Amino acid sequence: MTARAKIDQTALVTILLRLADDHLILGHRLSEWCGHAPMLEEDLAMPNMALDLIGQARSLYQYAAEAEGEGRTEDDLAYLRREREYLNCLMVERENGDFAHTMLRQFYFAAFMQAFWDGALESADETVAAIAGKAVKEVAYHLRHAGEWVVRLGDGTEESRRRMEQAVDALAPYVDELFEADAVSDAVAEAGIAPDPASLRKSFERTVGAVFAEAGLETQAVPYGQTGGRRGLHGEAMGYLLTELQYMQRTYPGAVW
Repeated sequence: MTARAKIDQTALVTILLRLADDHLILGHRLSEWCGHAPMLEEDLAMPNMALDLIGQARSLYQYAAEAEGEGRTEDDLAYLRREREYLNCLMVERENGDFAHTMLRQFYFAAFMQAFWDGALESADETVAAIAGKAVKEVAYHLRHAGEWVVRLGDGTEESRRRMEQAVDALAPYVDELFEADAVSDAVAEAGIAPDPASLRKSFERTVGAVFAEAGLETQAVPYGQTGGRRGLHGEAMGYLLTELQYMQRTYPGAVW
């Protein structure tokens, strides 16, 4: 029996879309730095990380379209859905802010996804395991690159530390949503398709804790975190992002590369 047959088809498609949307939206945000990064090396590194994320999103959308079986393509899923149909976490859609905010957001997401892809390497679904096999190598670079910047800025000048501390405060309400579990994630985890997000918390905290200790930073606890992205409830910035992201496909319907 295949992994897909063990769970409800809707649950499989939903988890694939959540992952794909996370990567597409964050990839788009990183791409906005192209030509605007603070130094030449970052003007090359950030678009390359964006391409990694968008490449992972493409693989996930392809599989989601296949599993859905309704004739939609990866482009349909990426570019022709409405805002409430996107299931990305709220953290990735946030505006870039300054360089410290972008690097900390990238670090948090990479720390979570490293644990996720490590677990997905043992997926009962061969396609998910194959995607994880490629993605785990790319996310290792993202984590190292962003982590080095968290340390450099946190343990740098008075101004750089102030900005990184502001980023910690600003992003703290969005961390818990990464680990939210529901009926979809429970079904996928039970079928051995992907790890339960809640089970990744300890690995994430070890990774973040080690880098924060080196940077002289402290994590911020928040009584009530921001949530809703997994249910299609997004912030104001998401609408503007989709207007830009979807422009070409909606202006020239059916266009292909």
